[in-house]
Amino acid sequence: MKRAPIADILWLFIATRLLLIAVTYVGYILFPVPPHVYPVQPVDIVGLLTSWNHWDAIHYTQVAQFGYQNIYDTAFFPLFPLLIKGIAFLFGNQGYIAIGMILSNLALLGALFVLYHIAVDILGERVGRRTLLYLCIFPTAFFFFAAYNESLFLLLTAGAFLAMRRQKWWLAGLLGLFAALTRSAGLLLVFPYLYELWVTRQSSTDEKQSVFNQLRQTLPRLLPVVLIPLGTLIYCFYCWKAFNDPIAFSTVQSHWDRQLTLPGVGILYSLGQLFFVQPFGSFYEVHILLDLIATIGFILLAALGWRKLRTSYTLWIGLLLLFTFISPAIHQPDALVSSQRFVLEMFPGFITLAVLGIKHPRLHQAIIITFPFLQAAMALLFVLNRWMV
Repeated sequence: MKRAPIADILWLFIATRLLLIAVTYVGYILFPVPPHVYPVQPVDIVGLLTSWNHWDAIHYTQVAQFGYQNIYDTAFFPLFPLLIKGIAFLFGNQGYIAIGMILSNLALLGALFVLYHIAVDILGERVGRRTLLYLCIFPTAFFFFAAYNESLFLLLTAGAFLAMRRQKWWLAGLLGLFAALTRSAGLLLVFPYLYELWVTRQSSTDEKQSVFNQLRQTLPRLLPVVLIPLGTLIYCFYCWKAFNDPIAFSTVQSHWDRQLTLPGVGILYSLGQLFFVQPFGSFYEVHILLDLIATIGFILLAALGWRKLRTSYTLWIGLLLLFTFISPAIHQPDALVSSQRFVLEMFPGFITLAVLGIKHPRLHQAIIITFPFLQAAMALLFVLNRWMV
């Protein structure tokens, strides 16, 4: 196994964190809330931190601090707030937002090392380095800086895939359990696990062996897959005990404007809003456009990557896309709301994008110019508490 370039990964991590710190500082100073009340005192460090405590970050830190106060909070899965709570307890039950942000950033750093090894295993060192670059400068990668669980989920799912690749099945199952406790989509890891196990069985078993011997070799590798749904079942048990509804996290999705539909309904609805409902230059037009570009872009990356990547990786990105498609927010103008954030979890798409960027230098130049600019602009909106979820 090739050793990861530790210094280069650290420099990339630090440089992109500094970019977001600069955006926070400039936004906090030059765009005060309320407007026209310009600060004349020294910078308030607590104020800088709380400028990142918006949207889902508020819910995760509140769950960490006060627990699940009502059934609607169950939409926010427990592992991330539990980690925040555990660390905050060591510091006298304080600093929740700071701890959440530190956890999110450390999880991203860990994910960068894992993703490097995954990409190098598939397509070599150059692709590995480019994958990390594109992930860190992606327009919505600022969510890795906030107290969101995106980076933790990415670390756990990518770690599970690397463990499968190394045939460390119990580790893959354990990471899958934690992923299922982080996001509802973590349960989907069962399918790539079973596929990787099947491929390994085909390559490692002798056709002349008896069925009994084949089962004896396969069963110990199959057992760890049970850990993945166990994570979901643990949370179901808690929801049942706390709110008398074992699938409360699914039941409350309508409260958050999510509806179960056929795949593709959200895209069609968004296209209709974009071309026939929203006026040119409207607030929602821009949001719909960003979510459509992210969604369609990763559909294309999934299609382009299926010949280049392992089948299990294509299966994973396809499952995540399907999971997003069947629960759009059709009662909002932007039915694909948050899609530009959800694609951050689809790491095979970034590997494919890296391959394309290497093959097409002009595409790489366009990415290098546009991605950091868009990330800075969108991070500034987030800091200013504008609608950016």
